[in-house]
Formats: sequence, C-alpha cells, structure tokens
Amino acid sequence: MERKVIVFSAPSGAGKTSIVRYLLEQNPQLSFSISATTRAKREMEVDGRDYYFISVPEFQKRIENEAFLEWQEVYKGQYYGSLKSEVDRLCGEGKVVLFDVDVLGGLNIKKYYKDEALAIFVQPPTLETLKERLIGRGTETPESLKKRLDKAEYEMSFAPQFDVILINDQLEDARNEATRLIRDFLCQK
Repeated sequence: MERKVIVFSAPSGAGKTSIVRYLLEQNPQLSFSISATTRAKREMEVDGRDYYFISVPEFQKRIENEAFLEWQEVYKGQYYGSLKSEVDRLCGEGKVVLFDVDVLGGLNIKKYYKDEALAIFVQPPTLETLKERLIGRGTETPESLKKRLDKAEYEMSFAPQFDVILINDQLEDARNEATRLIRDFLCQK
C-alpha cells in the first residue's frame, strides 16, 4: 500500500493550525496525527482524541524503542512526540496522515518518509505581520512576544529545507494554495 503523509510546520502565529483545520474539514481522505505527551490532561481533553497521555517513564521507554518519528522535551519532564504506530493505524484505515508539528519535528518526519512526505512551511509575509497577529491574539506579554518573535526568526531559517514555503498573507488564499499543493501531491505516482 502506498503511504503518503503531509507535514505542516510554522512559527507560532503564522496561521498553520487554521489552515490544517480547514484542510481536515474539506478533505475526508486526510486524518490528523494525534501526538503523545507526558503533560497532564486538561479538563476538556480526551485521551486518544486530543493526545495520547502517557507517563514520563513510558515515553522514555518508547524513545529507547524508537517508537517515535520525532519527539522533544519541550519543558523539563514534559515530552511531546509523533508515534510511528499512529501513522500505521491511520494508513491502515486508508487515510493520508496530516501532521501539525514544530519545525524541527517536521524536518525529522520529512527525513524519515522522504518522497512519501510533502513538507509545507507556513510563513507569514513578514516578521512585522507576525508580530501584529500575535499582539492581536491578546495573549502575549511583552516578554513572551519577544520570545515568540525570536523563535520565529530562528524557525524561519529552516524554511528552505521544506518542500514548499506557503506564504500566509491572506488566509483564504493560503487555504486554496494548500488545497492545490495537497491535491497535486496526492495525484503523483
């Protein structure tokens, strides 16, 4: 069976998650890859729907057993990762797996799947636009804003390593372009 996966990565505030949600709503062939995490489950979250919630020792055991496509310790003792078994499960259902992951995770998935993966980097038109979007959320302190912008600049340096850089200037245009990119990728033999 042919396996194809689609990876979306971007700096925070670039619009990646809005594009991914749209694509999942519009295309029943796509299925979202649920990540594993060691962080505590929040009140409204459901294990196996939002994340696979596992203990730190179990996560570390899975790292040793190479069960992850990519993983990171985001905060001390708080791990996140994409399980190979999740991709196998979804592909077994005939789905095309769609990832919404950080930049380094996206590159690791592309490296693992090579030509079976389409890696899309969603980029804001400018850092100034990104700053405006982050401020518009109303969730950033001056310190967290600076931290996110510094990280975004760093992450944007990896953009050329992706298959495609998708500039999200106007969300509707970016959604349409993402739809076209995926359609073309899935039509390739």
